[in-house]
Amino acid sequence: MLTISMGTSVDGFIADRTGAFDWTMPDDEQFRFHLDTVRELGACLCGRRLYETMLPWESDPAMRHGELFSAFADAWVALPKIVFSRTLDRVEGNARLADRPLTEEIPAVLDSTEKDVEIGGATLAGQAVEAGLVDQFQIFRYPIIVGGGTPLLPPVPEAVPLELMESRVFGNRVVYERYRRTQG
Repeated sequence: MLTISMGTSVDGFIADRTGAFDWTMPDDEQFRFHLDTVRELGACLCGRRLYETMLPWESDPAMRHGELFSAFADAWVALPKIVFSRTLDRVEGNARLADRPLTEEIPAVLDSTEKDVEIGGATLAGQAVEAGLVDQFQIFRYPIIVGGGTPLLPPVPEAVPLELMESRVFGNRVVYERYRRTQG
């Protein structure tokens, strides 16, 4: 199953007009939830910016301050990552550059594991949504309105019917919603 998992403002943006997303910092409860999720993944498809944002978890010992952060770093290092980039010529750690178009890479990665695969990065995930390849949406809705920026989802040519599978509210008042695409 291909899953998008992203934080968003109440008005639907994953980054504000300046590109900042510091308002998406999880508390320990939500961070543990992310850790458990990453441990269950078979792979992660990343855009360049997401790959670069997450690279310190693989390479910077300072990210391992405390048991929770060390556990996340271990889980992230173990997770195979496929990076889509037009500008990178190499990647580090447990990652490889995609060598096929997204519409070919996704089925190949899904076939290589029995676990769920996550896709991240606004542009890359948006392309998968537009191609109808995303099966599940995990949305973390932060209690803030940013008024513009990078949208969570791209415009789609027709409605994408979803079924709410799970929801909860974390102690930091972030609302988690997990939807599965249905055959509407």
